[in-house]
Amino acid sequence: MKTVTISLNSIDKVKSFVNDITKFDYDFDLVSGRYVIDAKSIMGIFSLDLSKPIDLNIHAEENVEAVLDILKPYLV
Repeated sequence: MKTVTISLNSIDKVKSFVNDITKFDYDFDLVSGRYVIDAKSIMGIFSLDLSKPIDLNIHAEENVEAVLDILKPYLV
């Protein structure tokens, strides 16, 4: 598992983020305080406080670099 910090501070960013990570079969969790939600759930993401950076847990053993390349626009 790898953890990175991302920022999703606009509706367009959230939509493109979900479209980008649904291309992968791995599990992704967003962690904000004590809340943990599925990063592939648009409704779940909008339940979080998006004004602050959020931790993204990537549950992948291999090919993590490919995921990070896709996530570059969102990384803090």
